[in-house]
Amino acid sequence: MEANTINAQTFLITGPGTTGITGTVSYDATSHTAIFTPGASLPLNTSFTATITTGVKDTYGNNLASNYVWTFATGANTCLPAPPPVSVTPPSSATGICPNTVITVTYAQAMNPATITTTDFTVVSSGGTVVAGSVTHDAANKVFTFTPTATLSLSTAYTVKITTAAQDAFGNAMASNYSWTFTTGTSTCVVAGPPTVIAVTPLANAIGTCLNSVATATFSEAMNPTTINTNTFTLAPGITGTVTLDATDKVATFTPSANLAVSTTYTATISTGAQSSGGTPLAANYPWSFTTSSQACQPPVPLGTAANYGILGAATVTNTGLTVITGENLGLSPGSSVTGFPPGILTPPAIEDITDPAAAQAQLDATIAYNYMAGLPLGAALPSDLSGLTLTPGLYKNASTVALNSGTVTLDAQGNQNAVFIFQIGTTLTTIGNTQVLLTGGAQAANVYWQVGSAATLGTYSTFEGTIIALQSVTLQTGATLVGRALALNGAVTMDTNLVTAP
Repeated sequence: MEANTINAQTFLITGPGTTGITGTVSYDATSHTAIFTPGASLPLNTSFTATITTGVKDTYGNNLASNYVWTFATGANTCLPAPPPVSVTPPSSATGICPNTVITVTYAQAMNPATITTTDFTVVSSGGTVVAGSVTHDAANKVFTFTPTATLSLSTAYTVKITTAAQDAFGNAMASNYSWTFTTGTSTCVVAGPPTVIAVTPLANAIGTCLNSVATATFSEAMNPTTINTNTFTLAPGITGTVTLDATDKVATFTPSANLAVSTTYTATISTGAQSSGGTPLAANYPWSFTTSSQACQPPVPLGTAANYGILGAATVTNTGLTVITGENLGLSPGSSVTGFPPGILTPPAIEDITDPAAAQAQLDATIAYNYMAGLPLGAALPSDLSGLTLTPGLYKNASTVALNSGTVTLDAQGNQNAVFIFQIGTTLTTIGNTQVLLTGGAQAANVYWQVGSAATLGTYSTFEGTIIALQSVTLQTGATLVGRALALNGAVTMDTNLVTAP
């Protein structure tokens, strides 16, 4: 949006009797987010109306077509401050702590990582020396780890402090600073054993690995980030790239600078230069090999915002029984009838977007994805009955109907977790009761796509994997399980006591 059109004249908050709320308006161009900050706390138990007027413009000079209005109400009590951590390591008042320790705080709810940095998470010795280090967090933003740049001093007391700058995901700060102390031991600690590599991708001896794959190694314990680099994580012959370590300091990723060569065997190696956070190296080099595909692999389908939805209907969304949708939203556009929630539930609490801009955009993105798949070059022939077949990654097409009439169809990624399966189906897709789509060889439901020219039906107590985008409707019969998404572009999504899980 054009930032200078986002202001107090175009973003308004009104209370009872259309009384205007004073405040400041700002705009975050990176996230395309307009923010109204009231000048004072809003009254309790009061309804408010927010309005974005047609005075706002995008960067091409286009005005909003009509005012966008929504309402909300404040609660009966002032909001509580963010609670303090529920646990810390080393424990408060602990003694004899190893000098190569890391310090962690664990919260019960997600926190804002931008508010918990080395400025707000500090470690100071009893002599007043501030310990240099870095702060990382887990994927859930609940566990924050301070890793000292160097080992701590022996027989020294340290005070750790989290300041009130720390905020939860809703912007609530802690009521007061949180601090605790611990004391290091009189000598360096004896390490039980060296770290090990416990998992890799691509899998060892995998074949058909995509040319754009990355290599990863998962360690048995947190590693020292300064020792995980292109000198200790290599890919031969002759591959250059970058090496990163995730927030847990346990998963290292080698990203090649360019696609790998076709039909080539590569060897990835983690050397003994890689050390744990306590300074212990691997006992021996850890090599593994894999072979690339004979041709470029199919890229993932661009789902856009449709990827946020486990269920997305056009006409209606109907449920009977205790359907559970886990990790995904439920949406409907342009229809307005969603029934059966409850007893159906979304867990953890997710969004029901019903005839709103988010659902409309998801339908648009799902249509784009459908057309993208339908327009791909002719794939390999897909039989009308999938029963008993084992299929490798790639693009498959059947201009008519496809069914899974009995047993199992196996999708084998051959050790490549990035492998993509795309199925172009001209009319209907049907699975009979108690059948199963089985993923092996590292295949992931997030990389399996079914473009259905008419309707898709999953039989009673069947198990299905992947994203279904049907031109008309999707029906999940009693007890059917779907790891993926059911997206209907023009018709209904119908469910009956199903389990739908994010891929």
